Amino acid sequence: MAKIRVSYEYTEAEDKSIRLGFFLIVSGIVSLFILGFCWLNPALQDLQGKAANCTVLSVQQIGELFECTFTCGTDCKGTSLYPCLQIYVNNSESNSRALLHQDQHQLITNPKCSYIPPCERENQKNSEIVTHWQEYWKVEVGSQPFTCYFNEHLRPDDVLLRRTHDEMVLLHCFLWPLVTFLVGVLIVILTICAKSLAVKAEAIKKRKHS
Repeated sequence: MAKIRVSYEYTEAEDKSIRLGFFLIVSGIVSLFILGFCWLNPALQDLQGKAANCTVLSVQQIGELFECTFTCGTDCKGTSLYPCLQIYVNNSESNSRALLHQDQHQLITNPKCSYIPPCERENQKNSEIVTHWQEYWKVEVGSQPFTCYFNEHLRPDDVLLRRTHDEMVLLHCFLWPLVTFLVGVLIVILTICAKSLAVKAEAIKKRKHS
């Protein structure tokens, strides 16, 4: 009995489907590395910070001015000045004096000051915002304990008022690249399986008619 030969060449649509699948697989792997570098590493450093109780020791403007950049339209940018406010607190975990910062971003942007205001065009407005924040910590918070975060290994002399990242960042760093990768694998597998079934069906059909 002669052996029945069936063409196993992919159609143009099947070829495009496989190419799309491999593209998604590569995209998932590359995006995992990119997100891991841009988000995951800072998030892990942020989440390593321990929660502690902090109490205010001193609140003062040190008389030094720093530049910030404001925007006033699509193609309009400029710089203005804001006063440096320093809020020193006592960290209950280490029982030591530390400089308070709003979050990791402000700590990196200006490690010398506790607060960076939303940048306004007028220096006076920036000064008023900082002074309002200063009064809030002096009057409203005072000696009341509040939750802060610190990393004794990376920055033992600084504490954060809030974390920039949370566990959701870690979830997104892994979830979306993984979903992209799995969708790509699924497309390739389904295309190959569909082609294999079509070839087998064609072979059975030819065998019946031979």
